Amino acid sequence: MSDIVGRRRWFYLLSAALTIPGLLFTFLTPLTNGQAGLKFSIDYTGGTRWEIRFEDPEVTPEDVKAVLAAEGLPDSIVSRASNGFLDIRTKPINLATPPPTPTPVPTLVPSVAPSAPGSITPSGSISPSGSAAGSASPVPSGAPGASESAAPSPSESLDTGGFSEIPTTGKLGEIAAALQSQLGGIAEQRVLTTIGPVVSNDLINQAFLLIIVGALGILLWITFRFHDVKFGTTAIVALLHDVLVVIGLFAILGTFLGIEIDALFVTAMLTVIGFSVHDTIVVFDRIRENKARHAGEPFDRIVNHSIMQTVGRSINTSFTVVITLLALFLFGGSAIRTFVLALLVGIISGTYSSIFNAAPILVSWQEWEERRKARQARSAARVARTRRDPGDQPDAWPNPSR
Repeated sequence: MSDIVGRRRWFYLLSAALTIPGLLFTFLTPLTNGQAGLKFSIDYTGGTRWEIRFEDPEVTPEDVKAVLAAEGLPDSIVSRASNGFLDIRTKPINLATPPPTPTPVPTLVPSVAPSAPGSITPSGSISPSGSAAGSASPVPSGAPGASESAAPSPSESLDTGGFSEIPTTGKLGEIAAALQSQLGGIAEQRVLTTIGPVVSNDLINQAFLLIIVGALGILLWITFRFHDVKFGTTAIVALLHDVLVVIGLFAILGTFLGIEIDALFVTAMLTVIGFSVHDTIVVFDRIRENKARHAGEPFDRIVNHSIMQTVGRSINTSFTVVITLLALFLFGGSAIRTFVLALLVGIISGTYSSIFNAAPILVSWQEWEERRKARQARSAARVARTRRDPGDQPDAWPNPSR
Protein backbone atom coordinates (compact mmCIF):
# COMPACT_ATOMS: atom_id res chain seq x y z
CA MET A 1 0.00 0.00 0.00
CA SER A 2 2.97 2.31 0.56
CA ASP A 3 3.83 2.23 -3.18
CA ILE A 4 0.69 3.85 -4.58
CA VAL A 5 2.39 5.18 -7.70
CA GLY A 6 3.93 1.79 -8.51
CA ARG A 7 0.47 0.15 -8.38
CA ARG A 8 -1.29 2.93 -10.26
CA ARG A 9 -2.45 0.67 -13.10
CA TRP A 10 -4.56 -1.32 -10.63
CA PHE A 11 -6.16 1.90 -9.44
CA TYR A 12 -6.83 2.91 -13.05
CA LEU A 13 -8.62 -0.41 -13.57
CA LEU A 14 -10.68 0.13 -10.42
CA SER A 15 -11.69 3.61 -11.63
CA ALA A 16 -12.70 2.15 -14.98
CA ALA A 17 -14.81 -0.48 -13.20
CA LEU A 18 -16.55 2.30 -11.26
CA THR A 19 -17.25 4.60 -14.21
CA ILE A 20 -17.90 2.37 -17.25
CA PRO A 21 -21.12 0.70 -15.99
CA GLY A 22 -22.52 4.10 -15.02
CA LEU A 23 -21.60 5.49 -18.42
CA LEU A 24 -23.43 2.66 -20.15
CA PHE A 25 -26.59 3.35 -18.14
CA THR A 26 -26.21 7.08 -18.79
CA PHE A 27 -26.09 6.46 -22.55
CA LEU A 28 -29.32 4.49 -22.21
CA THR A 29 -31.14 7.72 -21.31
CA PRO A 30 -31.42 9.09 -24.87
CA LEU A 31 -31.54 5.63 -26.47
CA THR A 32 -34.60 4.57 -24.45
CA ASN A 33 -36.26 8.00 -24.42
CA GLY A 34 -35.93 8.22 -20.66
CA GLN A 35 -37.29 4.76 -19.86
CA ALA A 36 -33.86 3.73 -18.53
CA GLY A 37 -30.84 5.64 -17.33
CA LEU A 38 -31.11 9.06 -15.73
CA LYS A 39 -34.53 10.09 -14.47
CA PHE A 40 -35.10 13.84 -14.52
CA SER A 41 -37.61 15.51 -12.25
CA ILE A 42 -40.07 18.08 -13.54
CA ASP A 43 -37.48 20.74 -12.67
CA TYR A 44 -35.82 19.76 -15.96
CA THR A 45 -38.59 18.18 -18.01
CA GLY A 46 -41.49 20.49 -17.18
CA GLY A 47 -44.88 19.22 -16.11
CA THR A 48 -47.20 18.90 -13.13
CA ARG A 49 -46.38 16.85 -10.06
CA TRP A 50 -49.17 15.95 -7.65
CA GLU A 51 -48.81 13.77 -4.55
CA ILE A 52 -52.08 12.71 -2.92
CA ARG A 53 -53.31 10.04 -0.53
CA PHE A 54 -56.75 8.50 -0.86
CA GLU A 55 -58.97 7.57 2.03
CA ASP A 56 -59.05 4.07 0.58
CA PRO A 57 -55.52 2.61 0.98
CA GLU A 58 -56.29 -0.06 -1.62
CA VAL A 59 -56.23 2.45 -4.49
CA THR A 60 -53.39 1.46 -6.85
CA PRO A 61 -51.36 3.52 -9.32
CA GLU A 62 -53.05 1.62 -12.14
CA ASP A 63 -56.47 2.78 -10.93
CA VAL A 64 -55.34 6.41 -10.88
CA LYS A 65 -53.72 6.10 -14.30
CA ALA A 66 -56.95 4.74 -15.77
CA VAL A 67 -58.89 7.77 -14.51
CA LEU A 68 -56.25 10.15 -15.83
CA ALA A 69 -56.36 8.47 -19.25
CA ALA A 70 -60.12 8.98 -19.32
CA GLU A 71 -59.52 12.67 -18.55
CA GLY A 72 -57.21 13.10 -21.54
CA LEU A 73 -53.86 12.39 -19.86
CA PRO A 74 -52.88 8.92 -21.13
CA ASP A 75 -49.12 9.57 -20.81
CA SER A 76 -49.24 10.25 -17.08
CA ILE A 77 -46.82 8.47 -14.76
CA VAL A 78 -48.19 7.29 -11.42
CA SER A 79 -46.05 5.63 -8.77
CA ARG A 80 -46.43 4.82 -5.11
CA ALA A 81 -44.51 7.12 -2.78
CA SER A 82 -43.98 6.93 0.98
CA ASN A 83 -46.71 6.76 3.63
CA GLY A 84 -49.39 5.67 1.18
CA PHE A 85 -49.07 8.68 -1.13
CA LEU A 86 -49.36 8.35 -4.89
CA ASP A 87 -46.98 10.42 -7.02
CA ILE A 88 -48.72 11.67 -10.19
CA ARG A 89 -46.69 13.26 -13.01
CA THR A 90 -48.36 14.64 -16.11
CA LYS A 91 -47.78 17.17 -18.81
CA PRO A 92 -48.01 20.77 -17.58
CA ILE A 93 -51.48 21.65 -16.27
CA ASN A 94 -52.20 25.28 -15.51
CA LEU A 95 -52.79 25.66 -11.81
CA ALA A 96 -55.77 27.78 -10.90
CA THR A 97 -54.90 30.91 -8.98
CA PRO A 98 -56.98 32.39 -6.19
CA PRO A 99 -59.64 34.85 -7.36
CA PRO A 100 -58.58 38.48 -6.84
CA THR A 101 -59.70 40.03 -3.59
CA PRO A 102 -62.31 42.68 -4.45
CA THR A 103 -62.08 46.21 -3.17
CA PRO A 104 -63.85 46.49 0.21
CA VAL A 105 -67.29 48.06 -0.06
CA PRO A 106 -67.62 51.12 2.20
CA THR A 107 -70.43 51.19 4.77
CA LEU A 108 -73.33 53.28 3.55
CA VAL A 109 -74.19 56.23 5.80
CA PRO A 110 -77.95 56.92 6.23
CA SER A 111 -79.08 60.30 5.06
CA VAL A 112 -80.18 62.89 7.61
CA ALA A 113 -83.31 63.88 5.75
CA PRO A 114 -85.12 62.74 2.64
CA SER A 115 -83.75 64.41 -0.42
CA ALA A 116 -85.79 66.05 -3.07
CA PRO A 117 -85.89 64.72 -6.59
CA GLY A 118 -82.66 65.54 -8.35
CA SER A 119 -80.88 66.53 -5.14
CA ILE A 120 -77.50 65.26 -4.12
CA THR A 121 -77.53 62.57 -1.43
CA PRO A 122 -74.89 62.23 1.31
CA SER A 123 -73.33 59.37 -0.62
CA GLY A 124 -72.64 61.68 -3.54
CA SER A 125 -75.19 60.17 -5.96
CA ILE A 126 -78.03 62.09 -7.54
CA SER A 127 -81.42 60.81 -6.52
CA PRO A 128 -83.88 60.80 -9.42
CA SER A 129 -86.80 60.43 -7.11
CA GLY A 130 -87.76 61.31 -3.60
CA SER A 131 -86.15 58.22 -2.14
CA ALA A 132 -82.73 58.67 -0.61
CA ALA A 133 -80.09 56.75 -2.53
CA GLY A 134 -77.74 56.82 0.39
CA SER A 135 -80.29 55.79 2.99
CA ALA A 136 -79.65 52.07 2.67
CA SER A 137 -79.18 50.42 6.01
CA PRO A 138 -75.87 48.72 6.82
CA VAL A 139 -75.58 45.12 5.78
CA PRO A 140 -76.15 42.94 8.83
CA SER A 141 -73.53 40.39 9.83
CA GLY A 142 -74.10 37.03 8.21
CA ALA A 143 -76.43 38.39 5.53
CA PRO A 144 -75.51 38.12 1.86
CA GLY A 145 -73.62 41.23 0.89
CA ALA A 146 -70.23 42.79 0.66
CA SER A 147 -68.61 40.70 3.40
CA GLU A 148 -69.46 37.46 1.57
CA SER A 149 -67.88 38.56 -1.70
CA ALA A 150 -64.72 39.91 -0.10
CA ALA A 151 -62.98 36.49 0.11
CA PRO A 152 -63.48 33.09 -1.50
CA SER A 153 -64.68 30.13 0.46
CA PRO A 154 -62.04 27.75 1.85
CA SER A 155 -62.74 25.16 -0.85
CA GLU A 156 -61.89 27.72 -3.53
CA SER A 157 -58.70 29.10 -2.02
CA LEU A 158 -55.61 27.85 -3.85
CA ASP A 159 -52.03 28.63 -2.91
CA THR A 160 -49.56 28.19 -5.76
CA GLY A 161 -46.78 27.53 -3.26
CA GLY A 162 -48.40 25.08 -0.92
CA PHE A 163 -51.80 23.91 -2.17
CA SER A 164 -53.00 22.60 1.15
CA GLU A 165 -56.54 22.42 -0.25
CA ILE A 166 -57.64 20.01 -2.96
CA PRO A 167 -58.18 22.03 -6.18
CA THR A 168 -61.79 22.53 -7.23
CA THR A 169 -61.44 24.79 -10.27
CA GLY A 170 -59.84 24.51 -13.69
CA LYS A 171 -58.61 21.36 -15.37
CA LEU A 172 -56.99 20.14 -12.17
CA GLY A 173 -60.28 20.57 -10.32
CA GLU A 174 -62.01 18.41 -12.94
CA ILE A 175 -59.35 15.71 -12.52
CA ALA A 176 -59.66 15.83 -8.73
CA ALA A 177 -63.45 15.53 -8.97
CA ALA A 178 -63.13 12.52 -11.33
CA LEU A 179 -60.64 10.80 -9.02
CA GLN A 180 -62.83 11.29 -5.97
CA SER A 181 -66.00 10.19 -7.72
CA GLN A 182 -64.44 6.94 -8.98
CA LEU A 183 -61.80 6.10 -6.36
CA GLY A 184 -63.12 7.71 -3.20
CA GLY A 185 -62.19 10.82 -1.30
CA ILE A 186 -58.70 12.31 -1.23
CA ALA A 187 -57.54 12.30 2.37
CA GLU A 188 -54.41 14.44 2.03
CA GLN A 189 -52.40 16.38 -0.51
CA ARG A 190 -48.65 16.78 -0.05
CA VAL A 191 -47.23 18.26 -3.27
CA LEU A 192 -48.81 20.15 -6.15
CA THR A 193 -46.58 22.11 -8.51
CA THR A 194 -46.30 22.89 -12.20
CA ILE A 195 -43.14 23.91 -14.08
CA GLY A 196 -43.32 25.04 -17.68
CA PRO A 197 -40.86 24.05 -20.43
CA VAL A 198 -39.26 27.52 -20.54
CA VAL A 199 -38.24 27.33 -16.88
CA SER A 200 -36.95 23.76 -17.27
CA ASN A 201 -34.84 24.69 -20.32
CA ASP A 202 -33.35 27.61 -18.41
CA LEU A 203 -32.42 25.29 -15.54
CA ILE A 204 -30.70 22.82 -17.89
CA ASN A 205 -28.72 25.57 -19.62
CA GLN A 206 -27.68 27.08 -16.30
CA ALA A 207 -26.59 23.68 -14.99
CA PHE A 208 -24.29 23.04 -17.96
CA LEU A 209 -22.97 26.59 -17.84
CA LEU A 210 -22.15 26.38 -14.13
CA ILE A 211 -20.25 23.11 -14.49
CA ILE A 212 -18.29 24.25 -17.57
CA VAL A 213 -17.38 27.63 -16.10
CA GLY A 214 -16.37 26.01 -12.81
CA ALA A 215 -14.14 23.44 -14.55
CA LEU A 216 -12.46 26.09 -16.74
CA GLY A 217 -11.85 28.32 -13.74
CA ILE A 218 -10.24 25.45 -11.84
CA LEU A 219 -8.05 24.54 -14.83
CA LEU A 220 -6.81 28.11 -15.28
CA TRP A 221 -6.16 28.72 -11.59
CA ILE A 222 -4.25 25.49 -10.93
CA THR A 223 -2.19 25.97 -14.11
CA PHE A 224 -1.32 29.51 -13.00
CA ARG A 225 -0.64 28.46 -9.42
CA PHE A 226 1.73 25.58 -10.27
CA HIS A 227 3.11 27.03 -13.54
CA ASP A 228 2.42 23.76 -15.35
CA VAL A 229 -0.58 22.81 -17.44
CA LYS A 230 -0.14 19.16 -16.44
CA PHE A 231 -1.24 19.92 -12.89
CA GLY A 232 -4.40 21.68 -14.01
CA THR A 233 -5.31 19.05 -16.58
CA THR A 234 -4.82 16.08 -14.25
CA ALA A 235 -6.97 17.84 -11.63
CA ILE A 236 -9.75 18.18 -14.21
CA VAL A 237 -9.39 14.49 -15.15
CA ALA A 238 -9.79 13.48 -11.50
CA LEU A 239 -12.73 15.87 -11.22
CA LEU A 240 -14.33 14.31 -14.30
CA HIS A 241 -13.91 10.89 -12.68
CA ASP A 242 -15.91 12.05 -9.66
CA VAL A 243 -18.65 13.56 -11.80
CA LEU A 244 -18.96 10.38 -13.85
CA VAL A 245 -19.13 8.21 -10.74
CA VAL A 246 -22.01 10.25 -9.27
CA ILE A 247 -23.93 10.58 -12.55
CA GLY A 248 -23.42 6.89 -13.35
CA LEU A 249 -24.69 5.85 -9.93
CA PHE A 250 -27.81 7.96 -10.35
CA ALA A 251 -28.34 6.49 -13.82
CA ILE A 252 -28.26 3.00 -12.30
CA LEU A 253 -30.51 3.99 -9.40
CA GLY A 254 -32.87 5.75 -11.80
CA THR A 255 -33.15 2.62 -13.92
CA PHE A 256 -33.89 0.20 -11.08
CA LEU A 257 -35.31 2.38 -8.28
CA GLY A 258 -36.71 5.38 -10.15
CA ILE A 259 -34.58 7.93 -8.25
CA GLU A 260 -34.72 11.28 -10.02
CA ILE A 261 -32.31 14.15 -10.51
CA ASP A 262 -33.73 17.46 -9.29
CA ALA A 263 -32.49 21.05 -9.13
CA LEU A 264 -30.43 20.37 -5.99
CA PHE A 265 -28.36 17.81 -7.91
CA VAL A 266 -26.41 20.59 -9.64
CA THR A 267 -25.65 22.14 -6.25
CA ALA A 268 -24.38 18.79 -5.03
CA MET A 269 -22.17 18.34 -8.11
CA LEU A 270 -20.59 21.79 -7.70
CA THR A 271 -19.91 21.02 -4.05
CA VAL A 272 -18.29 17.69 -5.00
CA ILE A 273 -16.15 19.44 -7.61
CA GLY A 274 -14.87 21.93 -5.05
CA PHE A 275 -14.15 19.28 -2.44
CA SER A 276 -12.39 17.01 -4.92
CA VAL A 277 -10.13 19.78 -6.19
CA HIS A 278 -9.36 20.82 -2.60
CA ASP A 279 -7.85 17.41 -1.80
CA THR A 280 -6.01 17.31 -5.12
CA ILE A 281 -4.41 20.71 -4.54
CA VAL A 282 -3.14 19.56 -1.13
CA VAL A 283 -1.29 16.67 -2.79
CA PHE A 284 -0.01 18.84 -5.65
CA ASP A 285 1.30 21.48 -3.27
CA ARG A 286 3.27 18.87 -1.35
CA ILE A 287 4.68 17.54 -4.65
CA ARG A 288 5.90 21.02 -5.54
CA GLU A 289 7.60 21.39 -2.13
CA ASN A 290 9.26 17.98 -2.35
CA LYS A 291 10.52 18.65 -5.88
CA ALA A 292 12.56 21.52 -4.46
CA ARG A 293 13.69 19.62 -1.35
CA HIS A 294 14.58 16.36 -3.14
CA ALA A 295 15.88 17.65 -6.45
CA GLY A 296 17.45 14.93 -8.55
CA GLU A 297 15.30 12.08 -7.24
CA PRO A 298 13.01 10.23 -9.68
CA PHE A 299 9.71 12.03 -10.12
CA ASP A 300 7.62 8.97 -9.30
CA ARG A 301 9.38 8.58 -5.93
CA ILE A 302 8.79 12.24 -5.12
CA VAL A 303 5.08 11.93 -5.96
CA ASN A 304 4.66 8.72 -3.97
CA HIS A 305 6.36 10.29 -0.95
CA SER A 306 4.09 13.33 -1.23
CA ILE A 307 0.98 11.15 -1.36
CA MET A 308 2.00 9.24 1.75
CA GLN A 309 2.58 12.51 3.59
CA THR A 310 -0.91 13.82 2.83
CA VAL A 311 -3.05 10.66 2.72
CA GLY A 312 -3.79 10.70 6.46
CA ARG A 313 -4.96 14.31 6.35
CA SER A 314 -7.17 13.71 3.31
CA ILE A 315 -8.83 10.63 4.77
CA ASN A 316 -9.43 12.23 8.18
CA THR A 317 -10.96 15.35 6.64
CA SER A 318 -13.23 13.37 4.35
CA PHE A 319 -14.23 10.93 7.09
CA THR A 320 -15.60 13.72 9.29
CA VAL A 321 -17.67 15.01 6.37
CA VAL A 322 -18.91 11.51 5.54
CA ILE A 323 -20.11 11.00 9.12
CA THR A 324 -22.14 14.22 8.96
CA LEU A 325 -23.61 13.38 5.56
CA LEU A 326 -24.45 9.86 6.66
CA ALA A 327 -26.41 11.24 9.61
CA LEU A 328 -28.27 13.61 7.28
CA PHE A 329 -29.00 10.78 4.87
CA LEU A 330 -30.44 8.54 7.57
CA PHE A 331 -32.33 11.10 9.64
CA GLY A 332 -32.63 14.24 7.49
CA GLY A 333 -35.88 13.34 5.80
CA SER A 334 -36.85 12.45 2.25
CA ALA A 335 -36.79 16.03 0.92
CA ILE A 336 -32.96 16.22 0.96
CA ARG A 337 -32.09 12.53 0.74
CA THR A 338 -31.21 12.59 -2.97
CA PHE A 339 -29.10 15.71 -2.48
CA VAL A 340 -27.23 14.17 0.46
CA LEU A 341 -26.70 10.90 -1.43
CA ALA A 342 -25.03 12.75 -4.31
CA LEU A 343 -22.79 14.59 -1.85
CA LEU A 344 -21.93 11.40 0.03
CA VAL A 345 -20.92 9.45 -3.07
CA GLY A 346 -19.09 12.44 -4.56
CA ILE A 347 -17.04 13.15 -1.42
CA ILE A 348 -15.93 9.52 -1.15
CA SER A 349 -15.09 9.40 -4.85
CA GLY A 350 -13.27 12.74 -4.63
CA THR A 351 -11.06 11.51 -1.80
CA TYR A 352 -10.24 8.34 -3.73
CA SER A 353 -9.45 10.17 -6.99
CA SER A 354 -7.24 12.77 -5.28
CA ILE A 355 -5.05 10.06 -3.76
CA PHE A 356 -5.14 7.24 -6.29
CA ASN A 357 -5.84 9.00 -9.61
CA ALA A 358 -4.74 12.64 -9.81
CA ALA A 359 -1.11 12.32 -8.70
CA PRO A 360 -0.51 8.92 -10.40
CA ILE A 361 -1.87 10.35 -13.68
CA LEU A 362 0.63 13.19 -13.26
CA VAL A 363 3.42 10.60 -12.99
CA SER A 364 2.18 8.72 -16.08
CA TRP A 365 2.05 11.97 -18.06
CA GLN A 366 5.54 12.97 -16.88
CA GLU A 367 7.00 9.58 -17.83
CA TRP A 368 5.30 9.68 -21.24
CA GLU A 369 6.72 13.16 -21.83
CA GLU A 370 10.22 12.02 -20.84
CA ARG A 371 10.01 9.05 -23.21
CA ARG A 372 8.82 11.31 -26.00
CA LYS A 373 11.70 13.72 -25.43
CA ALA A 374 14.16 10.81 -25.35
CA ARG A 375 12.83 9.53 -28.70
CA GLN A 376 13.12 13.00 -30.18
CA ALA A 377 16.67 13.31 -28.88
CA ARG A 378 17.66 9.94 -30.39
CA SER A 379 16.05 10.89 -33.69
CA ALA A 380 17.86 14.23 -33.72
CA ALA A 381 21.18 12.47 -32.96
CA ARG A 382 20.67 10.09 -35.89
CA VAL A 383 19.91 12.99 -38.21
CA ALA A 384 23.04 14.78 -37.03
CA ARG A 385 25.20 11.73 -37.64
CA THR A 386 23.68 11.26 -41.08
CA ARG A 387 24.49 14.84 -42.01
CA ARG A 388 28.11 14.43 -40.82
CA ASP A 389 28.57 11.08 -42.61
CA PRO A 390 26.20 10.77 -45.61
CA GLY A 391 27.43 7.22 -46.25
CA ASP A 392 26.28 6.15 -42.84
CA GLN A 393 22.74 5.44 -44.01
CA PRO A 394 20.51 2.76 -42.42
CA ASP A 395 20.34 0.91 -45.75
CA ALA A 396 24.14 0.70 -45.89
CA TRP A 397 24.47 -0.77 -42.40
CA PRO A 398 25.41 -4.51 -42.27
CA ASN A 399 22.58 -6.94 -41.79
CA PRO A 400 23.26 -9.07 -38.66
CA SER A 401 21.18 -11.94 -40.06
CA ARG A 402 23.59 -12.52 -42.92
